[in-house]
Amino acid sequence: MFNKRFKATLLATLALFSVLAVEVALDAGLVVPQAHAIIGRPLTPMSYAGVARRTSRRMIYATSVYAVTLPAGCRTVIIEGTSLYQCGGTYYQTSGSRYVVVTVD
Repeated sequence: MFNKRFKATLLATLALFSVLAVEVALDAGLVVPQAHAIIGRPLTPMSYAGVARRTSRRMIYATSVYAVTLPAGCRTVIIEGTSLYQCGGTYYQTSGSRYVVVTVD
């Protein structure tokens, strides 16, 4: 339908316009040529969102209360990669041959 010269001219014109469009976008500040980590942006370490994300993780703290056996009706749960026993509202973790009561925040 179209001859080769027309197709080549059309392709060259499209390539020229795409290069010009990128240059205009760079000049207008619409495109950033490389990544910049600016403090305050959501995924940077010092941003409020980053701090909230890190502090919202659960922390497991051992108490000084130990038990030789677990109460009846306990189930195994995994929190933050740690296997715990949940018995009602109390969590236990294996500590040698005993179980230590832990708090989960």
